[in-house]
Amino acid sequence: MTDIDVPSGIAARTETPAPGDPRLARLSLNQKTVDRWSLQEAVDACVQHGVPAIGVWREPVAAVGLATAVRMVGDSGLRVSSLCRGGFFTAADPAEQDRAHDENRRALDEAAALGAACLVLVPGGLPAADRDLRGARGRVGGCGRTARATRLDTGVRLAIEPMHPIFAADRGVVSTLAQALDIAEPLPSEAVGVAVDTFHVWWEPGVEEQIARAAGRIASYQVCEWITPLPPDALLSRGMMGDGHIDFGHLSRCVADAGYRGDVEVEIFNADVWAADGHAVLDTLARRYVELVEPHV
Repeated sequence: MTDIDVPSGIAARTETPAPGDPRLARLSLNQKTVDRWSLQEAVDACVQHGVPAIGVWREPVAAVGLATAVRMVGDSGLRVSSLCRGGFFTAADPAEQDRAHDENRRALDEAAALGAACLVLVPGGLPAADRDLRGARGRVGGCGRTARATRLDTGVRLAIEPMHPIFAADRGVVSTLAQALDIAEPLPSEAVGVAVDTFHVWWEPGVEEQIARAAGRIASYQVCEWITPLPPDALLSRGMMGDGHIDFGHLSRCVADAGYRGDVEVEIFNADVWAADGHAVLDTLARRYVELVEPHV
């Protein structure tokens, strides 16, 4: 074990948990946290470090082929906590809406083949040259069309992910957990839930009440940090837990009180984390997880 956390340089306060440590039982590595690794490398590292679940992305799955990806994950014994990503419902053109629906059906089939607990839905941003934010938000309700196409016996849920308002224009017009729940609640809870991502919801006024409202609807719990100053590319502004401003204990207790008992994904988009040695990153996130998150979930 190194005594320095990577990449922050903060002295480690917790020993690196060994594989088999019961505190790791619900930890999941979202593949984006080790973006330079292939799917096979990420799977192998999870097994090596004793991380029992992985959140996978469609692009690395496509790179090896779905059948190969299914075999990789199945042979490893890992759970698949989520598949990223579906969504992008905000197109105004009916033909583009049809294409989005078809793509979401394909993503749902991939999630079912992988045994994923949920398919994360990114709402989508404003269409090009469109300033009708209200209209775009209204079209996210089109996820109900995808929901009606779900086969509930697969066990795959759609997880609507509200995104921080800095992404409203280009990625996520659904900016709060409250808005995501307004969309999800008319639909069957077995088919449609929400993703609670600490990076996106930590700032939301009344987030405690909204997490409580989400009882039975939380399909994914993702953790990473809000760091300042923000880097030039806001997409890469997620940090390692403990390096920023989020009260992980408080939010994790709220999620636990709402009845969530699924995997807890660490999903970090950060150039420094991506550039660091992936095994050191896994050691760091395991230490930070057992110190800051696990006691509260």
